[in-house]
Amino acid sequence: MPYFTGMSGKYVAGPHQDTQKPACSRIPVCLMCPIHGTGRSFCRLLEFLMQFSAGRCRFLPVFTAVLWMLTVVAVIGDERTSRPSVPDGLELQDGDTFVFLGDSITHQRLYTQYVETFFYTRFPDRRIRFHNAGVSGAQAWDALQRMQQDVADFKPKYVSILLGMNDGRYRPFERVIFTTYQTDMTEVVRQIRSTGASPILMSPTMFDSRAASRQQRKRSAEMLAEYNSVLAYYGRWLQHHAIETGAAYVDMFGPLNRITVIQRKKDADFTMIRDAIHPDSPGQVVMALAMIEQLGVGKRLSSIVIRTRGRKGLQSRVASGEVSQLKRNNGILEFDWTAEGLPWVLPESAHPGIELTHGARRVSRESLRITDLDAGQYEIVIDDVVVAKVSSDHLARRVELQSNSKTPQYQQALAIARLNEEKNNGPVKVLRDSWLEFQAWSRLKRSFEHESGNDEQNKRLAALGERMATHTARVADAQQQISEFDDQIYAANKPRTRHFMIRKVTE
Repeated sequence: MPYFTGMSGKYVAGPHQDTQKPACSRIPVCLMCPIHGTGRSFCRLLEFLMQFSAGRCRFLPVFTAVLWMLTVVAVIGDERTSRPSVPDGLELQDGDTFVFLGDSITHQRLYTQYVETFFYTRFPDRRIRFHNAGVSGAQAWDALQRMQQDVADFKPKYVSILLGMNDGRYRPFERVIFTTYQTDMTEVVRQIRSTGASPILMSPTMFDSRAASRQQRKRSAEMLAEYNSVLAYYGRWLQHHAIETGAAYVDMFGPLNRITVIQRKKDADFTMIRDAIHPDSPGQVVMALAMIEQLGVGKRLSSIVIRTRGRKGLQSRVASGEVSQLKRNNGILEFDWTAEGLPWVLPESAHPGIELTHGARRVSRESLRITDLDAGQYEIVIDDVVVAKVSSDHLARRVELQSNSKTPQYQQALAIARLNEEKNNGPVKVLRDSWLEFQAWSRLKRSFEHESGNDEQNKRLAALGERMATHTARVADAQQQISEFDDQIYAANKPRTRHFMIRKVTE
């Protein structure tokens, strides 16, 4: 280590020094190294301290302490300013593309479908393209093999990444396996960034060991006891990586485990993951909610407040919509309402998940409040359909409509959800199954790079090779059908002006 040498004023240059300056003896030159690059004014301060200390050895302890403190502050400040910030949330606009990259849990086309439906109904004025890039059994390495065609070619603005369940290989923690996951996931993130897209890292989901213990398939007691913890470890590393690299992060693991623990206090056999690995529809609702809320897009849908006895007569205050034609005749309050979006409604199979999580209220509250009505019971009528009978007190507090299946807006949203379900069970499934064959072909090819296959493996590789000859055409056909479904969805998802009547029920 180079040092300043003695009271003579001689100077031994350090790696960042090219001038001669006197200084007290035994002050390491390398103390200066981390500071250079933080600004010349800071370096001039240190030069002043060094010159002041020359010939004044009694100040050496104070000078050394000050120099170390300034060095630490400079280094910490430099690290803080050089680290990228984590995005606040999604900024999807008209024409943007969002890709869901993942394994079989994404291949299920459930949480992805529910998130798509949320955007279709909440932001009907923005045509956003969604692409499911999940393949059953995929590990991070597999995602790299199809990165160009299945992700980059779509020119996405965002790519969510749900991988890790298979990467742990269903074993207790092993450092070598984890290192492979780290290396491959880091490369996945790097390649996504290279396309210009923003990666959204998502923790692996929950492994339900209690559900697994009831299966006929035998797993070791050690694996059953530890694999959920392995996934937790993978998720925490992923969160750290997201923070360090300035990527968004979604915790899928926490909500699934938390709800399971709460529900098992009431029912010891409760599970949202009957096969231990793939969340059922209620669990997939939990996952969709995690994305919607943690990415900052899950807010109330709309609010209508009407005062019937204000100083200026009838008055309305609204959020996310417009009231018009407000009037009161013969005790009947009437108005037209045009909302900016529709409630988040999912197919019937997902309703248990919505009820379990109160999901509609959390991210899609649609409220109506009317004050100063005469005491009594009132009907809420929308487009000539009686959707509720409530008291004047209830109306004065607030009536929530987002889960009321009688409202015309609920039925319109349900039609969108069913159309999206049909799309996902049709051409999206065909598309993902074709990529599953591609994955099998890629893996078999890789295995042949290390050793020759037997006759049966060679025949399988040849058969898969023949299927790959039509892979591109099958993918293009599925994409065309998906686009046609999208046309139907965006033609049907525009909120319509609804006519409201609030009328008192006569006994």
